[in-house]
Amino acid sequence: MPVRQRYQHDLVEGARVGRFNLGINTTFIVYRIGDTLFDTGPGNQWPEVEQFVAERPPRQLLITHHHEDHAANGAAIAAKYQLIPYAPTQALDKLRNGYKTPLLQQLFWGKPKPVETQPFADDLVLDNGSRIMPVHTPGHARDLTCFYLPQQGYLFSGDLYLSKTIRYFRSDENLDELMASLRKVLALDFDTLLCPHRGPVTDGHNALAEKLDNLRQLCQHAQSLQQQGLPLAQIVKRLLGKEDMVGLVTGYNFCKTNLVRSALAVTDLS
Repeated sequence: MPVRQRYQHDLVEGARVGRFNLGINTTFIVYRIGDTLFDTGPGNQWPEVEQFVAERPPRQLLITHHHEDHAANGAAIAAKYQLIPYAPTQALDKLRNGYKTPLLQQLFWGKPKPVETQPFADDLVLDNGSRIMPVHTPGHARDLTCFYLPQQGYLFSGDLYLSKTIRYFRSDENLDELMASLRKVLALDFDTLLCPHRGPVTDGHNALAEKLDNLRQLCQHAQSLQQQGLPLAQIVKRLLGKEDMVGLVTGYNFCKTNLVRSALAVTDLS
């Protein structure tokens, strides 16, 4: 299958790949600036990713987190271009030793291959010498790290953004941490957000601010209903509607109830 879509946004090039095209969460964009590659794309799309990467052989590969759509081609890229990818410290063991993935995720993305990675250097730069700043942003995953480019006003957001509103949550996500991470990056000065699922978002700072506000409102409403004595299932139904096929086909690893349960546990609504 060929690359589904190509992107050019100022200095940034991107290629969207994916076995299925059933919405933004089922495809993935590999980005690069010059000889710096941001994330690797899913393993079952290696031929398409390889074609894109080969156009500009990378000097360095930066991985936002260990999930298979972001990191699964790290081993292939490392071997072909004789480099050691950079990854968050919290991800090094999982990337080296491998980890189990649910069958549905294997269907969409393939299986990750173990890869040896190294912690982010203190002096990461683009080929033009401008600075790349890793920013640890847990919540979606403990290791999730965004890349802030202050000179360009870019934020490579990993899975921090995805959408201004969300209705589903993984069982291992933490909403309190996610909202703290949103507040953290909103203290930075950037305009363009590079989301590997949504695509380039030119009003990215405001988009993240809207996401934080929407999550804050969800937490307030959920906690208010809990104080009124409603059980979890009724709060979910009132705020997001009944569970649907998304929850069912993922074995409720990714569902509305996970989001509301996490919203009820949020302690910082600032």
